[in-house]
Amino acid sequence: MTAPADDRLIVALDVPNVLQGMEIAEKIGDAVSFYKIGLGMLTGGGLALANELKQEHGKKIFLDMKFFDIGATVENAVRGTAQFDIDFLTVHGDPYVVEAAKQGASGSNMKILAVTILTSLDRADLNGALIKAGDIHDLVQERAGNALRAGADGVICSPQEAALVRALPEANGKLIVTPGVRPTGAALGDQKRVATPAQAIQDGVDHMVVGRPIWQAANPRQAALAIQHEIANA
Repeated sequence: MTAPADDRLIVALDVPNVLQGMEIAEKIGDAVSFYKIGLGMLTGGGLALANELKQEHGKKIFLDMKFFDIGATVENAVRGTAQFDIDFLTVHGDPYVVEAAKQGASGSNMKILAVTILTSLDRADLNGALIKAGDIHDLVQERAGNALRAGADGVICSPQEAALVRALPEANGKLIVTPGVRPTGAALGDQKRVATPAQAIQDGVDHMVVGRPIWQAANPRQAALAIQHEIANA
């Protein structure tokens, strides 16, 4: 019997529909135990895929919806999502959003993860969005602290900010989940703040999300195993 896959690696199934998502999961097999399903697949049967992977294949599921709305709407949306036995769910890190999400998740085991600043953004992007001035790393740390004080079970941040977030008193016992991780030698894609799996682990990351470097590989299973090897030897 093979040992269970290290769930610190989460594979992002950023493809349009259930059929493609399941095809990737079947290619990867037992090399991965945790999958992320995002907003891009919501209209392509994302919840159905989450349910199938969870109930029929025993996988953990991270639903990356990044909910952001008035408190009552967020609470209702999270309560509905909790019925699908999801492990992780993202919301934006504004404290009132986090508080509402935690209310909606009450009575379930679903962890609420707060998005700090998207890893595809840089300071110029934040200026365009009228986000207050300041170093992006400092803003991530500040948003993370606010979200954790509001009750978030963890935060999403880039690997470059993981050590800063881990140093927060509020981060004790909380999860740090990071996208923007690229195995050694991989293309950056649309990510601007990245690190290798080994560096992410050293900086205090609990889970890392990797998508295209795995499912676009000629052999997705081998690509996943190579990252697992990097994690194990961090």
